[in-house]
Amino acid sequence: MTRQLSALQSQNELEWQISGSKSESNRLLILQAFYPQIKIANLSNSNDTQVLKKALQNSSNIADVGHAGTAMRFLAAYFASQATAEVFLTGSQRMQERPIKILVEALRNLGAKIEYAKQEGFPPLVIKPAALTKSKVSLPANISSQYISALLLIAPRQKNGLQIGLTQTVTSLPYIEMTLNLLQQLGAKINFQNNTISVDYLKEPIKNNFQVEPDWSSASYFYSLAALSKTANISLPGFLKNSLQGDMQVAEIYKQLGVKTSFTETGIRLKKQAANNYPKNLELDLSNTPDLAQTIAVSCLGLNISCNLKGLHTLKIKETDRLQALKTELEKFGAKVNITSDSLQLLPAEKLVENVQVETYQDHRMAMAFAPLAVKTSIYIQNPEVVKKSFPDFWKALAAAGIR
Repeated sequence: MTRQLSALQSQNELEWQISGSKSESNRLLILQAFYPQIKIANLSNSNDTQVLKKALQNSSNIADVGHAGTAMRFLAAYFASQATAEVFLTGSQRMQERPIKILVEALRNLGAKIEYAKQEGFPPLVIKPAALTKSKVSLPANISSQYISALLLIAPRQKNGLQIGLTQTVTSLPYIEMTLNLLQQLGAKINFQNNTISVDYLKEPIKNNFQVEPDWSSASYFYSLAALSKTANISLPGFLKNSLQGDMQVAEIYKQLGVKTSFTETGIRLKKQAANNYPKNLELDLSNTPDLAQTIAVSCLGLNISCNLKGLHTLKIKETDRLQALKTELEKFGAKVNITSDSLQLLPAEKLVENVQVETYQDHRMAMAFAPLAVKTSIYIQNPEVVKKSFPDFWKALAAAGIR
């Protein structure tokens, strides 16, 4: 299936209610599995969250997470901490190509019995009943913050708590801080210093009701739409100035691309400013916000701005190799792109190639990052249904903003 996109209008007036944060929702679902009295409002409607919720409620000993990487990591730790029954944890073909060895080794060191059903270091996993008898573990923190969050989420239910030593530079720190913040709201005693995190045992939570903030990663596509439009006035209810989500950094980043963010009593309002002071070259370190990389690169392409994005080493093990995918698709529009193992440098085209077929590589963020470019040129998005992974209503939102 292919979806053709073109702009019906150059002015984008829109108010749209974005679903709850996928990252917050997935963490709270694991905590709810441990503490059933927890109530969650505004849960994400993303496929990833629904897959995780179904797996936690499933009475079968087989859990298939499809493409949901967060669910794979969080469930591996959750099932390993439950010494009740054997579980076969699997996913899509791409999921079976995404490494999980670091997390498995950490869980084994705590006492878990986990076997690889196929290839060493990759899903599917066979998780056997075993008590996690140890309370100290260390692992490299420069690969995926989800490994660390997976361990943190099971920590309050370990009788002796859990102490996690982090080696090497921490990647995507805001996601770890989000996990710690939710644990503290729950009532867990936390200590994070000198690259060591300690979480004490928590018998009962002190907070039972949680309201999930809308998803800032999903909001980033509206920022791109506003930046690429001649004028824009977009209202997004529910967003908070003191957000737990690291991707709220998108508001500061897009200030450089002509989008002003105003926090109101009900949420945020995005307005396009006069296009007279764009940087010639946008330089960013996205170590803490790698999910914004695709969106920013496409915005720069559409605005005819060079960019140099660093801190992208985690993109190679996402739904696809996002660095290579970005290079391939951006160059279809006439841009010159250089990538390394952790960076992307874009030199935009003088004139965008029209009617480009954008391949999405089974990656929701490829589809949504490129879609706002329809404001500048007619494009085709292949396999557009991939957006269901994180933003099922994306195409409806785009249509409401004037993109056919």
